[in-house]
Amino acid sequence: MALQRSDLKEGVQFEQVVVENLSRIQIVMYSGASGDYNFLHNDEVAATAAGYPSVFAHGMLTMGVTSRMLTDTVGDGRLTKFGGRFTSQVWPGDTLTAKATVGAVREEDGVHLVDLVVSTVNQKDVEVFGGYATARIDP
Repeated sequence: MALQRSDLKEGVQFEQVVVENLSRIQIVMYSGASGDYNFLHNDEVAATAAGYPSVFAHGMLTMGVTSRMLTDTVGDGRLTKFGGRFTSQVWPGDTLTAKATVGAVREEDGVHLVDLVVSTVNQKDVEVFGGYATARIDP
């Protein structure tokens, strides 16, 4: 069921664990799905030689799992905007929790919208993605 305008008030927060114990296999699978085979994501020896403690997830993998929380919250096909910044690396073993906070409920050209402030954090409560989203909502 889609969100109703009456369900939303500024400051209301939605939260969902979007990945538990991220595996190296999930990172490699994302490489195949995205076509991004950068060695930093798949080759432990090369990643450590480049100065990293390990391979790490693609930023777009983090954004993708964050979007799952958004579509689970607002419904499929309702996002009109979604963007942000990758603020910290995501490592194998990380658990990620995505949060969306209602920033505004508004109407634009007869369309009811909700603006969301988005943040995804790891198990240490370190933000790994920060951004924004706008979605259509029912009146």
